[in-house]
Amino acid sequence: MKFTGYEAMGVEPLVAHSPLMSWMYDFLSVRQFSDGLGLIEVAIALLIALQPWSRKASAAGSSAAVLMFLTTLTFLVSTPGWEPSLGGFPALSANVGQFLIKDVVLLGAALWCLGDSLAS
Repeated sequence: MKFTGYEAMGVEPLVAHSPLMSWMYDFLSVRQFSDGLGLIEVAIALLIALQPWSRKASAAGSSAAVLMFLTTLTFLVSTPGWEPSLGGFPALSANVGQFLIKDVVLLGAALWCLGDSLAS
């Protein structure tokens, strides 16, 4: 999805408000950033998928995934959109909240894959 204009525009407010990533828009367009992120995500997935043949490659991909999900989870505190009717922090509006909550599960999966790749 990162290669579509729809997804690029969905990610834009998250990245624009992030102190860790907003600088990227100083030299990349919204679409270029999203495409680059998509390429990184595909590369990470391919590295993780290499686990039956190369535990080191899978561990590298899993480590990269952990860093990526930890980075995206920082959007929880930097993105405007806390829902006041739910008491504000830590209640994000549905669109932003649903987008980010999946990263908690994916962070767990990346940690599990990392542990599995490092075992034995």
